[in-house]
Amino acid sequence: MKTHRFHPTSLREYDIRGIVGETLAEADAEAVGRGFGTVVRRAGGLRVAVARDGRLSSPDLLEALVRGLRGAGCDVTDIGLGPTPMLYYAVHALQTDGGIMVTGSHNPPSHNGFKMMLRDRPFFGADIRALGQAAAAGDWESGAGALEEARVLERYVDRLVADAEIPALRVGWDCGNGATGEAVGRLVQRLPGEHHLLFAEIDGRFPNHHPDPTVEANLRDLRELVVGKGLDLGLAFDGDGDRIGAIDGEGRIVWGDQLLMILAEALLATRPGATVIADVKASEALFQRVAALGGRPLMWKTGHSLIKAKMKETGAALAGEMSGHIFFADRWYGFDDGLYAAIRLLEAIGRLGRTLTDLRSAMPALVNTPEMRFPCPDERKFHVIDDVLARLAQTGATVDATDGARVTTDDGWWLLRASNTQAVLVARAEARDAAGLERLKASIAETLAAAGVAMVEVAH
Repeated sequence: MKTHRFHPTSLREYDIRGIVGETLAEADAEAVGRGFGTVVRRAGGLRVAVARDGRLSSPDLLEALVRGLRGAGCDVTDIGLGPTPMLYYAVHALQTDGGIMVTGSHNPPSHNGFKMMLRDRPFFGADIRALGQAAAAGDWESGAGALEEARVLERYVDRLVADAEIPALRVGWDCGNGATGEAVGRLVQRLPGEHHLLFAEIDGRFPNHHPDPTVEANLRDLRELVVGKGLDLGLAFDGDGDRIGAIDGEGRIVWGDQLLMILAEALLATRPGATVIADVKASEALFQRVAALGGRPLMWKTGHSLIKAKMKETGAALAGEMSGHIFFADRWYGFDDGLYAAIRLLEAIGRLGRTLTDLRSAMPALVNTPEMRFPCPDERKFHVIDDVLARLAQTGATVDATDGARVTTDDGWWLLRASNTQAVLVARAEARDAAGLERLKASIAETLAAAGVAMVEVAH
């Protein structure tokens, strides 16, 4: 392999991803390894940890990835099958110079890809673009690196509970046949209380439901388990385990920003004044709650890599996204980990002395839309947002331009931003009552119409 050109759609903002056999192949995996290995070598490093999820294509892609890394002269430590956070943990615990996870995350079974970290920071954006440019030029190091295996699953699970104080609760766990299955199975053996597992067998075909806990339909089985057995709560994970979903004892979904409100309350009791970051899609109630508890709320751009980078910059102790990525730099490493978020949620319930149902019921009664997505070509979507911001500036509207346009009105707020991963514009709105929400949705419709964007939603 002298040079390589990736499919133009596979080099994403936060990862490299495609459809196996169409836009992603083993040659791409080898080129990722060769390119990333070159970056590691030129940064003075040598060792790279790798792991894979349970997709049917992952073993072959991992083999090609390892071939590329070794061809760049890197020594590779293969930690095997497991969730993405286990790979992140291994980079810290084994003190490697980087890590690559072969995973399709929450995408359909035919998809796969690579998430990367360079030492203790995310590898994204300009890093990924540079990797593609180097591949096209064949600008790679050469060598003959070694390969070893290191099983860290037990160490990872031990670390998850090492300093946690977990109450005895009755909990349902939905692994969705994703990569968390074995880890969750071992985790619950270390926890007090009563635990019921759903779909813990790792199966890349995802025969029961798709592993994306932000889609309500995917939580139906967990809801039936929790309500049917009268459990305290239910927890769910995406395909590679870096995101969490939750159901309270009444079967209500507890969304990402609501989970962050609970986690922030427990955290701020021991870390007064700590900074808590949430993305621009989060409820205004979250930011107000963090401030009321004496914390420093910070709204930031959507995207797990962007959030992690902002945490390092600000020294934030906790961060989260509506999508269920939760990041702890308090007693943890600052990366997104659905299993660790689950442990901290159980701990928070114990420390706050209230059930998840009570905590959820005490939150402000707001009405909001789900995340809405409208098709817009990649080459146009950011220009549309620029035009929207310019028009809003002329009207004197109250606008936060952290990531797109978040507009605050007497009714609440609405958001319009360009997706970093799809050819869509993303919208969301939140109000105090249904009539206000309709007015906010009308504002979104008027804004899109003025920008020449059709109001036709696409599925997640």
